[in-house]
Amino acid sequence: MIKNIISLVLLLVSVGLSFSHGWGSFNYKKNPESFKMMTELGLAEWTMPMFGVTAMLVGVLLLIPKTFFFGNLLNALSVVFIMSMALRAGNIRIALIEIPFLLIPLLLIWLKYPFRN
Repeated sequence: MIKNIISLVLLLVSVGLSFSHGWGSFNYKKNPESFKMMTELGLAEWTMPMFGVTAMLVGVLLLIPKTFFFGNLLNALSVVFIMSMALRAGNIRIALIEIPFLLIPLLLIWLKYPFRN
């Protein structure tokens, strides 16, 4: 029971973050800090909407039980990608900040979907 509650809370947080990051990626011109961070990582401006689509896709995949694992896998891969780009750019701070966000999908994979029988 407690495992399901923890899984549900983490699922809601992960879905919320995915949609929030997706929306922010589509509206990057209104948020210059996000755009600045992406350019510091060496990513072009056209990649921002691509991250938005990926983040929104992750949010939807997490809500569907049959695609729950793949949503978490895609989420973890996107976090590792950002961490690797940050390390390549020499920005260790961003890579360290991303560690808790990497742990969320890994924990969700371990805990499994909260509404399974």
